[in-house]
Amino acid sequence: MPSSVVPPSATEGDHLVVVAVEVARLAATLVRASVGAAASTRTKSSPTDVVTATDVESEALIRRELLERCPGSTIVGEELDDDRGRNGVGWIVDPIDGTVNFLYDLPVVSVSIAATVGGVTVAGAVVDIVRDETFSAALGRGARRDGVPVRARDTVALDQALIGTGFSYSSERRAQQSEILNRLLPVSRDIRCMGSAALNLCWVGCGRLDGYYEHDTKLYDHAAGDLIASEGGARVDDPASNGEGLSIAASAAIFDELRAVVDG
Repeated sequence: MPSSVVPPSATEGDHLVVVAVEVARLAATLVRASVGAAASTRTKSSPTDVVTATDVESEALIRRELLERCPGSTIVGEELDDDRGRNGVGWIVDPIDGTVNFLYDLPVVSVSIAATVGGVTVAGAVVDIVRDETFSAALGRGARRDGVPVRARDTVALDQALIGTGFSYSSERRAQQSEILNRLLPVSRDIRCMGSAALNLCWVGCGRLDGYYEHDTKLYDHAAGDLIASEGGARVDDPASNGEGLSIAASAAIFDELRAVVDG
């Protein structure tokens, strides 16, 4: 961070994480009511990249509630046009992370909301819709699950690590991802692909996964989860900082080894 930029205060994060949790839980309640009853309304980047009516309803609710609590905020989301505010607070919103799981009634679906001040992520909340768990973090305050502090695992060897990943909607990128799997599977404990980048990052932060990597995630997929994983003690790198379109998080001891295998 440039020396001329004043970092956000911890109290700003404390306030904004409360807002993020409240609004994410409201949206999760809305989404939960449609689990198992959703239908695709359109597609985006490919025929498999689906949008449901509930995605749009959830984002509309989130935007309305955030602007009521923090008038003048900027909001960037997955489904609707950006709201450009004036107060320096920004929100990064994924109304349903795991829409294909939601469409198929599979139990890995989340709502993700991150807060920024001056471009720095200071708070985040991710709600696991089916398990009704809330992961949260404020910058410098640690990570929590349902209000209880959590920590990443102290895994020391990749061959003992359970790694999460996800796949692109691009067939060309999927071919590259299969090559990574062929390298990683023999040298790790095992690999899981569960369909929600936000939850994968939270699970690294609370020790349910030892690591996670995925190419082609969007800012709204990983913004809140990055902070939660980092505040849980994991080492995190994201597309904005690495220029490779790669989200990766892992316990500090295995991060470099995991990264080397992923990079090939």
